[in-house]
Amino acid sequence: MSRITIPEIDRFLVAINGRAAAAAEIRLGTFDFLKEAVVKRLLIVSCALVGAFALAAVPRVQPETPLTAQGMQNPNVPKIPFESVPNYFKYSADMNLGEILGVAVNSKGHVAVLNHPGSASAGPIYGNASTQLFEFDDTGKFVREVGRGVYGFAYVHGLRYDKYDNLWAVDKAAHTVVKFYPAGYVTLNLGRRPEGPDDPGPEYFRGNGSGGRGGEAPRPPSPHIDGQFRGSTDVAWDSDDNIYVSDGYVNSRVAKFDKHGNWVKSWGTRGTGGAHGNENPSQFDTPHNIGVDRQNNVYVADRGNRRIQVFDRDGTFQRFILLNAPYDKKRHPVLGNMSQNPPDETQPWTICITNTPTQYLYTSDQEPGRIYKMTLDGKIVGMLGESGHDLGQFSWIHGLACPSENTLYVADMNNWRVQKLILHPENAKATAAANR
Repeated sequence: MSRITIPEIDRFLVAINGRAAAAAEIRLGTFDFLKEAVVKRLLIVSCALVGAFALAAVPRVQPETPLTAQGMQNPNVPKIPFESVPNYFKYSADMNLGEILGVAVNSKGHVAVLNHPGSASAGPIYGNASTQLFEFDDTGKFVREVGRGVYGFAYVHGLRYDKYDNLWAVDKAAHTVVKFYPAGYVTLNLGRRPEGPDDPGPEYFRGNGSGGRGGEAPRPPSPHIDGQFRGSTDVAWDSDDNIYVSDGYVNSRVAKFDKHGNWVKSWGTRGTGGAHGNENPSQFDTPHNIGVDRQNNVYVADRGNRRIQVFDRDGTFQRFILLNAPYDKKRHPVLGNMSQNPPDETQPWTICITNTPTQYLYTSDQEPGRIYKMTLDGKIVGMLGESGHDLGQFSWIHGLACPSENTLYVADMNNWRVQKLILHPENAKATAAANR
């Protein structure tokens, strides 16, 4: 139906005025009403058009996109077949190992082992200084002990070789990082060991933002101090030999030094990662291990927040990586009670990045006690192992060394041993992850 325009109505009214009202049988007021209605309609349409143009001129504000990590993994992540070499390391019977916290391999294939033997006949049980660094050759034969009696040792937590075969030890109790020249001499120390005697309470319970002992209320952590650590855990280097320290149990940050040991910067604070580990970048809850790839991306195992955080070497956040392959949540852990509400994501304890043509990230969790092979963008391409006490099982993997893509050394902490693993990915088959 065609619409009546205002000029047409006016012409019609003029014609009607020249005729008799009786003949037209239409009152003039009817057309006044019609004209008014049309005008109102046109005004409404005009206002709508003006409003539409006005809205189009206003820039739209896009909603903030939440941070995400890789999605839930394929439930059929391949299980990588492997063998654990029995009795690989050769040492005398009076050298029984204690808790093994770290393992590293240098360019000659020599293996450094971080042993915590404790003192069976002297000293307190709690807070007992406990560190030995053992070196084995490429056949597993014991060579020597490194760093005996070094002042910076109390409870070494992490152990790494750099590309020059210098051995670095990171001590969480002495708050130090110590560098050994290949001959065994100390050539650099970072941080400072607290003067004794000392009380572990303020450092480890009341000053890290966590709850105190015996129900004591938590206290805020002390301000960070440049060049000093509190609870340091691990060390890594970029292509320019800058030094990165995960610092750690108390400070909850990453500390950066240049290759000479001069302070550069730090980033990170204590905080939570959210319900699924993909919130609040640069907040840490026990940054436990650290590594750097050939593109100088820095990977931090943010253990308490169940995620790996990736940064550039200036500390700019890049992405999250999650260990979220399905697992049997009803399986009892080796140490600890059953969780009433086990999370989908598990805690990454370790970082090891291969120096192969295609680099891979190896990491591990406490429970279900698996080792994961991942691409650097976080895709799980395979996994192996489980928690337990038998050969090929693990009880708290505290350190990994990956001298090649298919050879791993595992610091099997609570089984008091190091395991050498040979992987056979050519025999891998896709298996439901939870059906271990």
